[in-house]
Amino acid sequence: MTAPIDARAFRDALGHFASGITIVSGIDADGPIGFTCQSFYSVSVDPPLISFSVMTNSTTYPRIRETGRFAVNVLSHHQDAVASQFARKGTDKWAGISWTPTAAGTPVLHDTLMWLDCEIWAEHEAGDHLIVIGRVVEMSPAEWHRHEPLLYFKGAYRHLRDIAS
Repeated sequence: MTAPIDARAFRDALGHFASGITIVSGIDADGPIGFTCQSFYSVSVDPPLISFSVMTNSTTYPRIRETGRFAVNVLSHHQDAVASQFARKGTDKWAGISWTPTAAGTPVLHDTLMWLDCEIWAEHEAGDHLIVIGRVVEMSPAEWHRHEPLLYFKGAYRHLRDIAS
């Protein structure tokens, strides 16, 4: 019989997978909303689908779900403070954050690597997370993509030059 997987050891092992950092954003009657998310990936080109995972106990995602749409903002190498700000609970995550609405009104952060505006396509329960699939309806123009990405690796924000050395 296989021994149960230790949760801390599992998290530490997964920390060896470098991932990009995103802010999932939306807007409701109370204003802009969002949270930091590192579990993001492409799903399909036809139709254009992406996915992210969020904890089932998130207080922000249910507000986004109610609107039926969200944007994924892929953070640039210099936006580690933005990632930290959106990861905190109980604070004004949008304090000092510049953003622009998409054609549908979803907030996209300034100076990101790129962004995708999406409609919720599907949602699936997966343990202590929800897997959310979004259909991309608008995206940042090619000239927007002028920075390197912010990465998360071994429990810390990193840059491409950090990983290469």
